Amino acid sequence: MASTPAYTLNWGIMATGHIAERFVKDLLTDPATRNVHDVRHQVVAVASSASKHKAADFCAKVKAPSSVKTYASYAELVTDPDIDIVYVATPHSHHFQNVMLALEAGKPVLCEKAFTVTASQVRKLVDVARAKKLFLMEAVWTRYFPLSIKIRDLVSSGAIGTVYRVIADNSFNRELPEGKLGWDDSHRMVNLDLAGGAMLDLGIYSLTWLMQILYHLQPGKEKEPPTVVAAINKYHTGADEMTSFIVQFPKHKSMGIGMTALRVASGVDYEFTGGPPIKIQGSAGEIQVLGPAFKPTQYRVIKKDGGGHVEVVDCPFPKDKNRDDWGHGMYWEADECARCLRDKKLESDMLPLDESIVVMEVMESVLKQGGVEYPELITSDVFDPKSPLNTGKA
Repeated sequence: MASTPAYTLNWGIMATGHIAERFVKDLLTDPATRNVHDVRHQVVAVASSASKHKAADFCAKVKAPSSVKTYASYAELVTDPDIDIVYVATPHSHHFQNVMLALEAGKPVLCEKAFTVTASQVRKLVDVARAKKLFLMEAVWTRYFPLSIKIRDLVSSGAIGTVYRVIADNSFNRELPEGKLGWDDSHRMVNLDLAGGAMLDLGIYSLTWLMQILYHLQPGKEKEPPTVVAAINKYHTGADEMTSFIVQFPKHKSMGIGMTALRVASGVDYEFTGGPPIKIQGSAGEIQVLGPAFKPTQYRVIKKDGGGHVEVVDCPFPKDKNRDDWGHGMYWEADECARCLRDKKLESDMLPLDESIVVMEVMESVLKQGGVEYPELITSDVFDPKSPLNTGKA
């Protein structure tokens, strides 16, 4: 009996920065290297709002097939009839306008995190996607790792009892001797015009660990949203440079403590010699997650009655033997998109759209409590196809 051929998903890539480069390399990695045989990916077109030449340079850099089309505008990309789904890899300041451009053109979308700048923006995107019956998903790649799935399954099975607290930190030490951070003030990490700051860029990963355990795993369809308490230190540009937050779920007697910073790192070194950046604490034990919060590679299970035994589970990232520098772990979220579109699903069960809305509501509350304010151009929830955020004139 002949096997069913793999479902092929045809991608259009919006933007040509570092994240897009890693994502496309993962799309071009042989799925068999990660033991995936039911779906595959094909890059159809790449767009840069700067120039067609820049899109062509990007294709050369990632060794894309010569058949890949290049565009000098996002408007051209979203109207390409050969594209099944658009991957939005622009700065999160641009996400609302860029995603809406694709949805209005009838294209399903995978959008980088943070999904948007405000909660009202993501609610509008979800409303439009549902009204048009288009697939939409936030690209929180960590959610789709086998490691994350295994940990969620462990928690759901009661392996560490009832989870009451999760602690998660995702921080980078970028402080220079003169007290400045290691970026020019125009850099997206600290530039308010690009929705810069620790929370939206790094803190989303800390929050991801809190939410995928304490919110996502709540039984039943109606889930308890968290209350939020936050504290922020601001950089001289007005962006947040150090942010801490508590998300509390009173009915479940649980809470999560999230941290993110630009002056002190999650670990003393990248090996996390000083301890795990993530702890999932239950009544019968604890799961410790090792490696950076966005790309952990190991977890440990310690039982309350285990006599000091530590179960260590390594979860390495499969590599393409023909491309040593490829295989970053973004292929798993792409596989999820392919399966959802193949099965005619409009959203992923692993990160439902309603949950993405709650996540954005939490981040919005954190930033508001810290007094971080972004310009109207990037906080508006009024779609404008000719917005400078869509045309590259911003």
